[in-house]
Amino acid sequence: MDFQSTLFAAPETAAPRCDAISRTPLSNGAWIDLARGWLPAADDVFDTLRHAVPWRAERRQMYDRMVEVPRLLHTYLADEPLPHPMLELARDALSEHYLPELGERFRTAGCCYYRDGNDSVAWHGDRIGRGRSHDTMVAILSIGDPRRLALRPRGGGDSRVVEMGHGDLLVMGGSCQRTWEHAVPKVAKAGPRMSVQFRPLNVF
Repeated sequence: MDFQSTLFAAPETAAPRCDAISRTPLSNGAWIDLARGWLPAADDVFDTLRHAVPWRAERRQMYDRMVEVPRLLHTYLADEPLPHPMLELARDALSEHYLPELGERFRTAGCCYYRDGNDSVAWHGDRIGRGRSHDTMVAILSIGDPRRLALRPRGGGDSRVVEMGHGDLLVMGGSCQRTWEHAVPKVAKAGPRMSVQFRPLNVF
């Protein structure tokens, strides 16, 4: 692994705590929540996901040609077991914490594997399904090498950059998916990094 491992690994049975999550309002009813080093046993989760997830490469139509998606992907659907027990604990903790505001639980887990600095994701919002017309939340766990998550309002305006480190949590909420966009830009050099995105049903 190329990233700095945690100095004092938390016991694998310790559930993540949501009392240190801090909120930053954006514009148009959007917001982000952030918690540094939120995921216990992040080193072990990284190792497990790297080898246990059935990663796949995808090709997508881009204008007049098919191109390789610059990252590996896999999605765990609702009620499918997750590859590490800490991810089950994390999803449950987030569901309990956000239930009064979200009104439902996180159900799916999308996984992305950024193998190096050439892997990326372009500007987008999760607007397929209910995110197109309703406020919702997407919770992102980042493990591995640090990468920048960029955010910008749709239609123009000041952008923001959040450096996502090993074990960090970022939650995009309110109108964020339909009034803002986010991206993971390419960089000159980076080690492997994975993200796990917890979503409610019918948010893509």
